Amino acid sequence: MGSSVRELAGATPATRDRYVDLLRVASLGAVVLGHWLMAAVTPDGVGNLLAVVPALQPLTWLLQVMPVFFFVGGFSHALSYRSLLRKRPEGSEDSVYSAFLRARLQRLLRPTMVFVLVWGAAALLVQLLGGGGGLTGVTLRMVTQPLWFIGIYLAMVAFTPPLLRLHERYGWGAFAGLAGAAVAVDVLRFAAGVPYVEFLNFAFVWLAVHQLGFLRADGRIRLRRAALLAGGGLVTAAALVALGPYPLSMVGMPGEKVSNMAPPTLALLAHGLWLVGAVELLRAPVARLLERPRVWRTVVAANGVAMTAFLWHLTAMFGVYGALLALDVDLPEPASAAWWAQVPLRLALAAALTAALVAAFRTFERPAASAPVQGHGPLAALGATLCLLGVLGLSMVGFGGLLDGRTALLIAIPVSAPAAVAMTLGGWLLVERAGRRTP
Repeated sequence: MGSSVRELAGATPATRDRYVDLLRVASLGAVVLGHWLMAAVTPDGVGNLLAVVPALQPLTWLLQVMPVFFFVGGFSHALSYRSLLRKRPEGSEDSVYSAFLRARLQRLLRPTMVFVLVWGAAALLVQLLGGGGGLTGVTLRMVTQPLWFIGIYLAMVAFTPPLLRLHERYGWGAFAGLAGAAVAVDVLRFAAGVPYVEFLNFAFVWLAVHQLGFLRADGRIRLRRAALLAGGGLVTAAALVALGPYPLSMVGMPGEKVSNMAPPTLALLAHGLWLVGAVELLRAPVARLLERPRVWRTVVAANGVAMTAFLWHLTAMFGVYGALLALDVDLPEPASAAWWAQVPLRLALAAALTAALVAAFRTFERPAASAPVQGHGPLAALGATLCLLGVLGLSMVGFGGLLDGRTALLIAIPVSAPAAVAMTLGGWLLVERAGRRTP
């Protein structure tokens, strides 16, 4: 692996935006670290450190960095789609779309499908043997929760071509339209009490952040705009939390009536704006640091396994806690002095186990060899939709109750774990077939 990383790093073209690669891996790493730190596990159950110590909730304004990942996604998607259009000027947009979907989703769905199938088989075995209680049951329910991010990302990939056309025609106006729609949704939700309208912001909020990535790709977020985004976003987020119905935490909290995350709110959009502005202000000095060969090799190596680590990091965390309980190691009261003293050990063990899981499954993150194809756009779109619904459903229902028909509501439709797995697998196969299909 070392030699291949060195070769990849050495072959990096001068035109590559290395800062974007750093933001991608750093944002996923921050989410992993945040999950490990927030878990408050005791022999009696699993809680949230931010609920135990509410004074720590402002830290979510630094650790909730998923907007940065979606911003980077918009940048990458714009470059990738335009590249395909240039390479296939004689091909139909339908074939370019299917090739784009397959290329962008391949490295995302292959490790995801392995994760889903391995955990599905393990959950089935555990429940057939009569297990599934205690920490095992909690693990089966919670280990799939990070899949929500993959579902949203799938939607961003699928909507890239039409939203990119809007961007090319209206520029900042396209972003303003999505942000304005997010404002309207929250007004209807909180002022008019319209039911279910809040779920539209799963699209409007995240796609607005994604749209900023298009602007970044065209060089339209310079220092002045970045400063306005950072300052304006931070002031707006603070005002909305202080004066509006929005909670302080930028991640979901157990038992709260309103969550900034599920579904996303206008406060989360403002939070995303300040993060995007902040990382853009840091671009020049960090880009100079990334010119150092050792630093760049580290980023290249981390990007090669980032998605695998993200998928398996909760597995590692629960594995560590399960081992500690099995060995009768005392788990102190969350937020106590003894609990904080144990944090470095738990983090080190979780990192080591995650590294072992990455070593086992990282091969599935490597992109498969591409084939010259014409593609089939509608089939690819159907596959992406099924994958989106499947992984979102699985993130909500988990693998607990796999055999007893437990369901969760997905857009007002009950979805079970077997149905979610079937949709995910079927959608992935359709995307693969659409990318390979010839006339």
